[in-house]
Amino acid sequence: MPQLTRASIAAHALFPAIEKQIARHLIAIHNETPRLSRLKASHRKWLMTHAMFALSLSRRDDDPMSGLTATRFIEIVMRLGAASRNTATAYLAELLAYKFLREVPDIPDKRVKVFEITDIANGAMMRWFIGHMACLDRLDGGNRETTTIADPRIFKLGQPIAAEILVEDPLWRDPPDTIGHFLWSDLGGMVLHDLIARLSDFDRAAPRTQAGPVTLGALSETYLISATNLKRMFKKAESDDLLGWELPRRRGNLWLSQRFIEDYFTWQSAKFAALDVAYHQSIRQLTVERNAAA
Repeated sequence: MPQLTRASIAAHALFPAIEKQIARHLIAIHNETPRLSRLKASHRKWLMTHAMFALSLSRRDDDPMSGLTATRFIEIVMRLGAASRNTATAYLAELLAYKFLREVPDIPDKRVKVFEITDIANGAMMRWFIGHMACLDRLDGGNRETTTIADPRIFKLGQPIAAEILVEDPLWRDPPDTIGHFLWSDLGGMVLHDLIARLSDFDRAAPRTQAGPVTLGALSETYLISATNLKRMFKKAESDDLLGWELPRRRGNLWLSQRFIEDYFTWQSAKFAALDVAYHQSIRQLTVERNAAA
């Protein structure tokens, strides 16, 4: 099965359909475990979360000092420019308080604290990974989803690979301005997923696409976002003619511009391409290990 490229993913006739599929999948995860929204509340936290998971999953049984430590995490966050040292430190403390992280016991060097992801956080990230595998399968008829479910080592190997690609990718790390003011805001990414999930079959060449009736009040209640933050997100997009309502005072059907949708799709294609690379590299690594053990 050949590897999918970013360009082939973005141009695929089924890409809008899988964008709606993954949006609904991520909304479902959010609705079932809303506390986990802390892990992805903004794009900055998304970057920090995936770096944190990659460090935790890199822990080796033969090296008790390996894996996620505050020092390693802060170094990565600072190198990426994702947040300040104080923000990264506070983020770790927040995840410990919410029991998404726990301290690994019996570390030989008592001066160092090593952390690991708890089961609930790990389960949510694995669902995130598998949901994207299912979408990629729709593009080429592959079997990534069933293979990953059958062998969770693919997730353990693949998430750090995808995370490394994405946090180093300028397109993913710094989203276009058209969608960036949503993504850098708390839970703005969930709002974007919600809008994309509302799209019916549409012509990608059309200047505008209807998303149906949308109210800021309903979005605020669903995703627990303050009305002030929501208004700020939408006001900039409205003033840039990226989206708008058919009727005055944000009533009636909401429309999204072609530029808004295509910028979002292009940005998302980077994620899907990175995850496809991660899947294929994981399969190759596991094949090498099996052959060596034979």
